[in-house]
Amino acid sequence: MSSPPPLAGGTRGPDALRPLLTTVLDALHDGATRRAGPLPAGGPATVAARLRDQAGTLLPAQGTGADTALRTLVTALTEGAADPADPLCAAHLHCPPLAVATAADLAASALNPSMDSWDQAPAASALEDLVTTTLAREIYGDPRPPADALVTTGGTEANQLAVLLARETTPGPGPLHLLVGTNAHHSLARATWLYGLPDPVTVPAPTGTLDPAALDAALSDLPGAKLVAATAGTTDAGLIDPLPEIADVCERHGARLHIDAAYGAGLLFSARHRRLLDGLARAHTVTLDLHKLGWQPVAAGLLALRDTTDTAALTYQADYLNADDDTEAGLPDLLGRSLRTTRRPDILKIAVTLKALGRTGLGALTDQVIALAHHLARLVDDHPALELYDTPTLSTVLFRPRGAPPETLAAIRRALLTEGRAVLGRARTDDGGLWLKATLLNPHTDPGDLAALLKLVEGHTPR
Repeated sequence: MSSPPPLAGGTRGPDALRPLLTTVLDALHDGATRRAGPLPAGGPATVAARLRDQAGTLLPAQGTGADTALRTLVTALTEGAADPADPLCAAHLHCPPLAVATAADLAASALNPSMDSWDQAPAASALEDLVTTTLAREIYGDPRPPADALVTTGGTEANQLAVLLARETTPGPGPLHLLVGTNAHHSLARATWLYGLPDPVTVPAPTGTLDPAALDAALSDLPGAKLVAATAGTTDAGLIDPLPEIADVCERHGARLHIDAAYGAGLLFSARHRRLLDGLARAHTVTLDLHKLGWQPVAAGLLALRDTTDTAALTYQADYLNADDDTEAGLPDLLGRSLRTTRRPDILKIAVTLKALGRTGLGALTDQVIALAHHLARLVDDHPALELYDTPTLSTVLFRPRGAPPETLAAIRRALLTEGRAVLGRARTDDGGLWLKATLLNPHTDPGDLAALLKLVEGHTPR
């Protein structure tokens, strides 16, 4: 009988991993070389056909062995990947992860702690406590009792968790009413559906940010428990709502305040731009998503809480995970820190990044991509054939060829995708206008890359 394949953990794990990592790294290089751009050329059908051909039979009667399987499939996946490390891959809030964070993620996979009970993750649970309280302190300072944060898969889960906690902790007759701007992330509206709450009250955002006066009027007409969700970094344009004014309105009406800072939370580390988040600490809950302006591999979300007693709503007892006598004996109860049971130790890569780069290093990355956005905006503004939507707040730039109808913009974007030349997003503003969107998250992008991007757009614009 043959020996079972080697494992990643234990004292023998590193020796088993080392040659496999060489194979993976070579395959990553080979796949990127074959792709030779930000996106595979040919469009969905071509990419899928090439992947099927390269993958072959995925469940053969006899396996190919680890080296062949890794080399074949990692090369194929890389060749067919959208690569956020390419300067012309700039459509979404899809960051190129830092090498140090990715290396830490490998250790998390090898150790495989499961963050649902202390006996599966002794050190990881202690590290999570250190990181979550550290990040909560960045928002709230050092209140008594200390603030905390819960680890999530990203902004969507954090927003949905914020709505759930508000439903469970906000007093008032009748159901909780959620108020959002027209600029809010779709996950908030989906949360009301998920929890059986009334549809959100949508408040105008005529300049792309939530209007405090309109919010004041909307709150005046609503009875019972109310939750306002503001945004610090909109998905479409990277705009930040007037947080201090919104917090004032919420206090006058006794409404709970949540701020979705999934995009904008990276400003916390920037001495130059942190002021844009004034008012953040007045929120009851705040969404952070460090696989945006945090340069983490997916997933790396958090929900910060000013009042840790809110987490009591998540309390649940499962004897095999958090028996009462174990909790009374001092074993930490992890089940009440998430709606998920099994979850990865995503906190390790975040911890390693915080320690490796520090506040100054992370702030410098944030400053760099914002500076790149301002440079691109100036290039657009100076270009006679292009039109700029507005000066960027974060790292998102909206622009379009002058006079181009929506169907032309859509065709330009899809042509660049099909050719594998550039990845641009699309955004529709409150006035109904359609724009091309460049979201700059790669600090290695240079001015020449930005000029090349605009040249590609210009070259695909009908004359």
